[in-house]
Amino acid sequence: MDSTDGMVVGWKQPSHPGLIYVPRLPGRGSSAISLVSLPPGGLFAKITSSTPCERPTWTSVQYHRDGSSFELNSDLVLCNHSCRPSLVFDTSKFEVRVADNRPVKAGDALTFFYPSTEWDMHEPFTCECSGHCGTRIAGAKHASATLLKQVWLNEHIKDLLAARGSGS
Repeated sequence: MDSTDGMVVGWKQPSHPGLIYVPRLPGRGSSAISLVSLPPGGLFAKITSSTPCERPTWTSVQYHRDGSSFELNSDLVLCNHSCRPSLVFDTSKFEVRVADNRPVKAGDALTFFYPSTEWDMHEPFTCECSGHCGTRIAGAKHASATLLKQVWLNEHIKDLLAARGSGS
């Protein structure tokens, strides 16, 4: 087992050598930095080490409308939230892709929009993605329609939004 800024992890680090750099910044939290440059929509990584979890945690990723989640068990868990993400976590294809609206360059922070996978988050927080955002991130269930229209969403989140809209 390894450690990332006080967080004990159950995988060998680095899990994606040559792809992800995890800076050691005591007291500043964890993050993931790209070591590669890729075009918009490019495949960043396959999700290959995930395991199902019994209940959602702050590190799990929801993949089904029934709330089923998995643990990534890799440095991908260190990709922070952003309302303008550099990546999308596609849980139906078990892959991580570069966002369609911009490339990823070596040195860029690796981020994804947490409500793109999460309906009702285990641990909500106030977003600081731009240093001034202030949006409350609690899952797609609680996000504004305006915000959700600006980002890529997993099919299970789209299904849950449609069901809510139809009253079912």
